[in-house]
Amino acid sequence: MTLERSEGKTFSDDEPQFAAPAQDRAWQWMLALALAIPMVVFFVVHAMSNNALSNPVALAVAVVVTMLGAASAYLLYRAGEQAAESRAQRLAAAASADLMARLSADRDRLAGMVDDMQLGCMEWDRDGRLIYANQTLADWLGCGPSDLTDGSKRLGDILAPIQTGNSHDVEAIDATQDIAVLTVALRGGDGEFLHAEFSHSLVRNNGEAAFSRSVLWNPRPMDDVQQGDATGFKRLFEASPISLALIDVEGRIIENSRTFRSLIGDPVVTVQGQPFIEIIDEVNRGAVDELIARALHSAGSHPPIDVRIGPMSDTIATLSASRLDGADGAAAGVMLHLIDATEQKNLELQFAQSQKMQAVGQLAGGIAHDFNNLLTAMMGFCDLLLLRHQAGDPSFSDLMQIKQNANRAASLVRQLLAFSRRQTLQPKVLALTDVLADLTYLLRRLIGENIVLNMVHNRNLGRVKVDQGQIEQVIINLAVNARDAMAGGGTLTIRTTNLVHDSKDETKPKLLAPGDYVLIEVSDTGTGIDKDLQGKIFEPFFSTKEVGAGTGLGLSTVYGIVKQTGGYIFVESEPGQGANFSIYLPR
Repeated sequence: MTLERSEGKTFSDDEPQFAAPAQDRAWQWMLALALAIPMVVFFVVHAMSNNALSNPVALAVAVVVTMLGAASAYLLYRAGEQAAESRAQRLAAAASADLMARLSADRDRLAGMVDDMQLGCMEWDRDGRLIYANQTLADWLGCGPSDLTDGSKRLGDILAPIQTGNSHDVEAIDATQDIAVLTVALRGGDGEFLHAEFSHSLVRNNGEAAFSRSVLWNPRPMDDVQQGDATGFKRLFEASPISLALIDVEGRIIENSRTFRSLIGDPVVTVQGQPFIEIIDEVNRGAVDELIARALHSAGSHPPIDVRIGPMSDTIATLSASRLDGADGAAAGVMLHLIDATEQKNLELQFAQSQKMQAVGQLAGGIAHDFNNLLTAMMGFCDLLLLRHQAGDPSFSDLMQIKQNANRAASLVRQLLAFSRRQTLQPKVLALTDVLADLTYLLRRLIGENIVLNMVHNRNLGRVKVDQGQIEQVIINLAVNARDAMAGGGTLTIRTTNLVHDSKDETKPKLLAPGDYVLIEVSDTGTGIDKDLQGKIFEPFFSTKEVGAGTGLGLSTVYGIVKQTGGYIFVESEPGQGANFSIYLPR
């Protein structure tokens, strides 16, 4: 370090700062010797030349002169030494004053820099009392630095004891540990709160915490923070995988998520401000009104209900509601949660239908088995009577009528046994292409000339293990049903193809197990089947034809044979657009 003296000269730490007094003492000694030596020489020469040794007066004069010279030399030396010490003191005082001035200037410059920073800085002792605050922090708080460090302000006086959004209160600040970053709320000078980021570190003395230094930055009004929180909430609300809708106390939609709009089939926000009840089917509106009323009346959870979305929609959703309170604690609205349950409900209906069909099949099978035994006895006795009453006998025609009706009853019993899967099958590995080719002539005779028959086969069609007579019965029954649905003519298409189904394929029916299948599709261009009737068409004795026009066992027989073979059958149809029956037989 180089210091500058007041005279304009400089000296450094490498040079002796006070060398001048030592040099002055050397000059003092030389001056004293310069006075003393001539005195001594004068004394010796005078004594020797005048025999002063024998003259007491001369000797005394010489001694006195010598002592006066020595005294003069000593006085000159002391005067020079005092002058040198005084000069050294002046130089030291000047250097000290210059150093103090520089230190004061550096301190003022550092304090000004800290005050001008866009950071709030403060120091506080272990009791939380503020001992330093810069101008920036004082400006944030609407006061002066001295107002904060007068001994009356503590940390809890400037940090708000509240938690809003992601802010922390004063209780969250541990004075015994360093804190990296913490969001706090400051009490502004105008009574409003500011959010700021807070960090502090401990200053230790002999290993113990003496006081803390804290830095605050990024101050912003509480409204901005709340707006940021609202923006984050809106983003989460919009991206929720569950359909969400917020309604006011009058039932109008004030917020809704993207999945909610997708559920109701409205990709844009056109439902905003509309009554929620209007998107619900009229059948379920009473239950929805009751659920919303219960939610507004009491907080907590309420049992969800299933509702149909819209009057012309097949979408079914599980609706639950929870109350949202306002700042005054009163109900401000209701949060609605909707979960698409259409697929689940369809699976439940299909499972219930399957259970019902199984129960009906067991009942029909038991009855058919017992009735078949009775028919066997009746037909046996009829044959015995025919042996006694030959042709020409008056009773012969009556006996033949009995036998023919018994045969018809036996045919019905076989169909019931097929439906109940109790008939005896003789499966063998077959090529369906050959089986259908043999049936082509018979099918053309059955459907008539006004219906076009198309056969479409896939190359390298897989083989299946089925009873040939039973699979032919399935195709014939479906063809007859298609003919009855196309009274004015149309097209009957029988298509075969290979199919590999896995659980990830969502285009196929949910009840279809993964595996390799041969798919037979029988489709027509007839009148189609209403959706309300599609769940009943495989039930025994169910028919949409006129009374006496059918037994109601055609499709039930098809269902039983396919199931007993280990396959699946599904129907797809729309009124006026024909029907398509899909049969999946395992390869």
